[in-house]
Amino acid sequence: MDKLIFPFVSIVGQDDMKKALLLNMVDPSIGGALIKGEKGTAKSTTVRSLSQILPYRTVVDGCVFNCDPSKPENMCPYCSERLSKGEELKSRQVQMRVVELPLSATEDRVAGTLDIEHVLKTGEKKFEPGVLAQANGNLLYVDEVNLLDDHIVDLLLDSAAMGVNYIEREGVSFSHPSRFILVGTMNPEEGELRPQLLDRFGLSVDVKGDKDTELRMEVVKRRIAFDTDPAGYTKKCQAETDAMRQKITDARENLPKVEAGDGIIKAIVTITTNFEIDGHRADITMLKAAKANAALDGRIEVTKDDIRAVASLVLSHRMRRRPFEEAAFDTEELEKCLQSI
Repeated sequence: MDKLIFPFVSIVGQDDMKKALLLNMVDPSIGGALIKGEKGTAKSTTVRSLSQILPYRTVVDGCVFNCDPSKPENMCPYCSERLSKGEELKSRQVQMRVVELPLSATEDRVAGTLDIEHVLKTGEKKFEPGVLAQANGNLLYVDEVNLLDDHIVDLLLDSAAMGVNYIEREGVSFSHPSRFILVGTMNPEEGELRPQLLDRFGLSVDVKGDKDTELRMEVVKRRIAFDTDPAGYTKKCQAETDAMRQKITDARENLPKVEAGDGIIKAIVTITTNFEIDGHRADITMLKAAKANAALDGRIEVTKDDIRAVASLVLSHRMRRRPFEEAAFDTEELEKCLQSI
């Protein structure tokens, strides 16, 4: 089905949105991305097209939770039990994928269910995996995230932050790894997210339709060309798509080598303090995003340019603002902070 999805590399403009998504693919611990914008601005198209450029990863063959064999401490109870018995876990390479959460999903559908009757009869835990099990090691996409019940959003954000899904029913508990990149899209006209939930998303982007005539013409031409011959159009973009996937793979491998000196950390802290950002989540996220940006560029040292590239993505949704006031990121203020250090 991937060939029927509009290619990521062919999307016109929307550089901030693409940047936020790519940074999260390089370092999933950034905390996901929230993409806000009016309808028809390619939000859903862009997120779904990521399935073409997501990198490959190693998983335990046959594990429903797609455990990482190189990290036994993060394995599901089933894989851990097999290891404790001395069994060798076979592995295989799979491509990361985009897992979509239906808007109507219930808590049981998201978290999974424990068969209490089976436990009472046999003494063995029987767990029916949910969306969070499928999402482990993948990208979890929630369209219209602002319309989800708050307790479902809390559940998603908690699992994304802790990397574990914990279920308890009638005194019986079960947990499994659930490490994923959470991406939410929304139209602010249909309602906002609570500020507490906004802060939990690592990066945030406000997308708008292009006003430039040439760019709008290019959008129309590319979309018509794709709709006319999806397979042919996708094939033309294949080399560029493969190159993008390789770039992400290389960046993920180089990320541990990327260093940020005290000067960079001081610059980040100065910026968050100047913009009156509460807590320390923004500082940590900006450092991670700057490192990921450097890795994407093939560098192993963070510079102020990396901070410039990610600052608005990290801070725009965390800035204090009065009701009905739009959050506008002040790039001049950012530049003053960077120049003062």
